[in-house]
Amino acid sequence: MIARRGFLGLLGGAGLTVAGCGALAGKVAREVAGESLTSALPLPARFAVPLPIPATAVPVRPGRFEVVQRAAKAEIIPGTTTEIWGYDGTFPGPTFDLRAGGPAVIRVRNELPVPTSTHLHGGVTPPESDGYPTDVVIARGRGFRPPPGDHSHHDLRQWTFHEAARDYVYPLEQGAATLWYHDHRMDFTAPQVWRGLAGFLVVRDDEDDALPLPKGERDIPLMICDRAFEEDGSFRYPSLDPTLLLRPGVDDAFMEGVEGDVILVNGAPWPFLEVDAARYRLRLLNASNARRFRLRLTPGGRFVQIGSDQGLLPAPLTHEAITISPGERFDVVVDFSGHRAGSEVTMVNTLGTGAARDVMRFRVRRRAADDSVIPKRLSRAAEPVTTAVATRVFDFRRTGQGGGGSWTINGRRFRPGRPLATPRLNTSEVWRFTSDFHHPVHVHLARFRVLARNGGPPAATDAGWKDTVDVRPYEVVDVLVRFEGYRGRYMLHCHNLEHEDMAMMADFEVV
Repeated sequence: MIARRGFLGLLGGAGLTVAGCGALAGKVAREVAGESLTSALPLPARFAVPLPIPATAVPVRPGRFEVVQRAAKAEIIPGTTTEIWGYDGTFPGPTFDLRAGGPAVIRVRNELPVPTSTHLHGGVTPPESDGYPTDVVIARGRGFRPPPGDHSHHDLRQWTFHEAARDYVYPLEQGAATLWYHDHRMDFTAPQVWRGLAGFLVVRDDEDDALPLPKGERDIPLMICDRAFEEDGSFRYPSLDPTLLLRPGVDDAFMEGVEGDVILVNGAPWPFLEVDAARYRLRLLNASNARRFRLRLTPGGRFVQIGSDQGLLPAPLTHEAITISPGERFDVVVDFSGHRAGSEVTMVNTLGTGAARDVMRFRVRRRAADDSVIPKRLSRAAEPVTTAVATRVFDFRRTGQGGGGSWTINGRRFRPGRPLATPRLNTSEVWRFTSDFHHPVHVHLARFRVLARNGGPPAATDAGWKDTVDVRPYEVVDVLVRFEGYRGRYMLHCHNLEHEDMAMMADFEVV
């Protein structure tokens, strides 16, 4: 096994093709993270739809919000109607614009035909509000029993059922950051997020507010994802059970992950945004099930990164391109002042082909006043002096073949209630992630810094405190994980959502 891993790692790095390994080598070379699903309807014209901005959630009283998960009709592809499952019936759901130090309580009411569990991705939350996959809300009057079978690993003792609604408590004892929330139901996260159950939660604080960065209408969240559509405009997805009630999983051809052929930004296909010739703050989120993006601006432009998953960097970093895997966020500033009025700048995905190579377009409309500045120093928060008290290895790998195969961690399918690690509160550990494929690894509760890739330095885009890291095929990534906030049961898992649904998750218990 070691020899094979080493050989395939060299094979992928060199982009070679040999007998018996051609398909794998080709996928590694192309950095493909899933199988493409082709839409049945003609694809719409690109850059013909204005970029929608998600509505901001309004509290029912200070610190208290209510949101309803329900089905609704939306015109995503012009001229057709798509049934979405959305928070408040929208895709993306409303943006929760909150301040650090909260707390905020969000009551989630489920009116869908399936159970749900909402996870605040990047949130430092008590374990009972973390959105554990077997802690679910069921619509009033609907019965539910976990489906049988070895794939689901269901033990009723590990399930908690809430009828109609439940409160998620978010203390927000963390710095300013771009977070997001999404469904996290056991075995069915991928199809339920695909149908629309996702949205932004932005945490603000005094330090971030005091910076002279772009604000107001020039501070824009961008949820980037992909989808495929049936001829009638409904979402196309290769579920084994379209009801999402009995049999989890996807057709064998899509076990690596599902990629659509329509790129959506804030729920619109290849949209455009009219901008002033000024600086804009763009909060980039990859909310795809499996697709990775390498974003670039053409015919010219750079991303100045000011924040990562968990908030501000100490100082800005400039990138010609940004590779962003599912679950990751990049907070960037783009300066359009060097472009004349009437010109256009396109954000492209250099990992995509055909229509999937385009993402969105910016149309520069006019010169405008701009008093924003990117300071040389962004965050003055003291870095914790920390020494790792333990080192652990987590191997993300496909185990088994065909319909009996699973994506596993350390050779184990997910078993709720059986932790793979028991880190101590207020300590740090080195966690080593190894892989056989593209696995964006997400750790709940904790934040981490990337220490090394394959024994060398991290990538330039690994900077800052993160909660999700892109682990590429046959790669070894070391991260220093800090456990702060709460004791209790949390998770690490692959954020390729098809892999997650096929058991590539594990518990850890903070003690």
